[in-house]
This record gives sequence, structure tokens and C-alpha cells, in this order.
Amino acid sequence: MKTATAKLNHLRMAPRKTRLIANMIKGLSANEAEAQLLLNPRKASEPILKLLRSAIANGKQKNIQLENLFVKEIRVDQGPMLKRFMPRAQGRATPIQKKTSHITLILAESEKIKKPRFKIVKPERIKKSVAEKIKKEKLDLKEESMKEAKPVEKSGFGRKMFRRKSI
Repeated sequence: MKTATAKLNHLRMAPRKTRLIANMIKGLSANEAEAQLLLNPRKASEPILKLLRSAIANGKQKNIQLENLFVKEIRVDQGPMLKRFMPRAQGRATPIQKKTSHITLILAESEKIKKPRFKIVKPERIKKSVAEKIKKEKLDLKEESMKEAKPVEKSGFGRKMFRRKSI
């Protein structure tokens, strides 16, 4: 069984928070794990997604079929702590522990060929000149809509209230 490994050391995020995301993708195919991480709102999903993509790229280098890859193991260990102090009342100081994580991701090739349930399409990068043209078109459309729109007059109590002079 061929494997592809990727490691991320000294991630400035608590391992407890990172493990929540790591446990969610354990055992999933690489395609499904990537989809889960893309849709997850937690902050820890972004570095783990980057790590997963790195492991997939490592698998490509080893000539492993990408459709057969699955998350064999993902381990989140605690890294070194940054120790800081916060001043408190009466001259005291309380310690603050800023924790870091070490993440190890191992992808393996399964014997069964699984058909992916969906395909993740990454948006293509566009050139600066094309991007500038798109921005100009959007600005032109905005200006046209501003010219056509007439200001809406307030009616009733709000209109009377805000037309008064301050006393």
C-alpha cells in the first residue's frame, strides 16, 4: 500500500480545536475530505485543507492514483507553548499559554476504486489586465444604476422628526 505524507509544525492554534476538524475527515476519501474542509466554517479547517492538498501533491509525485487516496491517519500533537503573562489587580500577573499544534497527515491508496461523488473545481486565475476590465465594467454599471435611482422621500413621523432644527 502506497502512502503520501505531509506535516505541518508550529501551527498557532490550540490542538484541541484542531482535533475537532481532524477527526471529522479521518477515514474519508481525499476528494470528500477536501469538500468537507471547504465547507466547514471553523478556522482550523483552512490550514488542514492546505495540508491535505500538499499531501495529495506528494501522492502525485509518487504516481499514486488520486481517485484511490483516502485519509489513513491524521494526528494532531501539541507543539511548544508560548508563555505570556497578563497583568491583573493588586500587582499580580496571571499566566497565558499560547498553544501550538503539530499535524501529521497520511494518505494511503485503497485497493477498491471508488468513484468520486462530486468534483471540486478550482477557479482559474485571471490576468491583471482582464481583472481591471471587469472592475471598470462593474463601476460603469454601478454609476448607471445610481443615475437612474431617485432618492426615496421619507414620509410621516420620521420625515417630521429629522427635518426639525435642533433646539
